[in-house]
Amino acid sequence: MSPCTGPAEWSTPRKPALLPVGFVEPCLPSVRATAPCGRDWVHEIKHDGYRLIVRRDGELVRLWTRNAVDYTDRMPTIATGASRLKANSFTIDGEAVVIGADGLSRFDELRRAAGARVAFLYAFDLLEHDGEDLRERPLLARRKALAALLRRSQDGILFNEHIEEEGAVVFAHACQIGAEGILSKRVDAPCRSGPHSAWIKVRNPASIAVQRERSENWDK
Repeated sequence: MSPCTGPAEWSTPRKPALLPVGFVEPCLPSVRATAPCGRDWVHEIKHDGYRLIVRRDGELVRLWTRNAVDYTDRMPTIATGASRLKANSFTIDGEAVVIGADGLSRFDELRRAAGARVAFLYAFDLLEHDGEDLRERPLLARRKALAALLRRSQDGILFNEHIEEEGAVVFAHACQIGAEGILSKRVDAPCRSGPHSAWIKVRNPASIAVQRERSENWDK
């Protein structure tokens, strides 16, 4: 992996005209005011970071933002972690974060070169593994395969646990700890690129992430 070089902070690059080979456009959650309830849903804490698609094909590792911008050199800790996993190929969907002393993600640090170098990935979906396209499998089946792939992962990529509890309870907990919010996902849903009603995002209006986006008029 080449070292991360560049200025102390970066501007946001533009989406390339042609999507790179191996890139999968991620599923985009629908934003709702309240979380769904029932056994058909599981919930994850929403971290304030960069959405990343992590692709490995043999020895080649690439990290792409949701807009297909190559961040491989910017986030070498994640790239190195991906190179060490025991697999010939995979495509992982996740969120790159820098965690502060309070256990919450620090988006401003992620924007800086030094912070991006030590960022790690909270992985929450596995789209391809050793030549098999997993996107038609139910969510929980994909997550089970992801957990197995990451079982011995120690650096760079961590499995993002889900919570089998009522959505309102999980959202209240996310607000209490100051997180951005939660992502609720249907347990039986396949993966679909683009906007998808089987993934629902509920945001904490008091979180730093929501306040920052209001002030910047910027949609992460």
